[in-house]
Amino acid sequence: MSEQKTSVRKARGGTQRPAAVKASAKPSSRQKAKPVERPERVFAFIDSQNLNLGVQKFGWKIDWRKFRRFLTDKYGVTKAFMFIGYIPENEALYEQMHDAGYLVVLKPTFDMTRLRPEDLEKLRAAEGHATPKGDGDKEDKQVKGNIDAELVLWAMKEMSNYEKAIIISGDGDFYSLVEYLVGKKRLKHVLVPSAHYSSLYNQFDEYVERLDAYKRQLSYRPRRKKPAAAE
Repeated sequence: MSEQKTSVRKARGGTQRPAAVKASAKPSSRQKAKPVERPERVFAFIDSQNLNLGVQKFGWKIDWRKFRRFLTDKYGVTKAFMFIGYIPENEALYEQMHDAGYLVVLKPTFDMTRLRPEDLEKLRAAEGHATPKGDGDKEDKQVKGNIDAELVLWAMKEMSNYEKAIIISGDGDFYSLVEYLVGKKRLKHVLVPSAHYSSLYNQFDEYVERLDAYKRQLSYRPRRKKPAAAE
């Protein structure tokens, strides 16, 4: 009799465990499926002139196609706004930028070489520039196309469409915009061309990243022409 009781207990124990496992394997009808996490919407706003001149000053050029991929791969940028002063002769360049994945915003320019000397002097004084002697500063531009206001305008206008913004410029003129975005917890980074950027950004040091650290990855390298075949 004792053996029979023992075998019954084992059988009962054996039949109960699988039932318990099955019950726990079935999800409760009240349980809600976890929502799929949507990637963060990150927009980049690029001061093309500051970036371009900033890297050229140190002897290299940016490959814009590489840079667009870099922004997506490293920072998750979904839209990249490129702000450029419009020059009719550069239409092909603007098309290339568009094809590379940038949203190109063009700012009308005017030719400073056509100004009278006294008007040019007044313009430089108003902007805080001294009249250059000799060749002057290499960054001094004969064609003026200030895109600062456009970049700030678009960053504010698009704010409802992004969760984080990246400002790409070392120009201190964007200090107020950067300060505002930080206050709204909407700034992801300020990308600067090199160590030579506005000291106004020192208080935002945690957001600042230098692009010259990625020179090898981003620099433009012209394709080598294949040598002509010997006849």
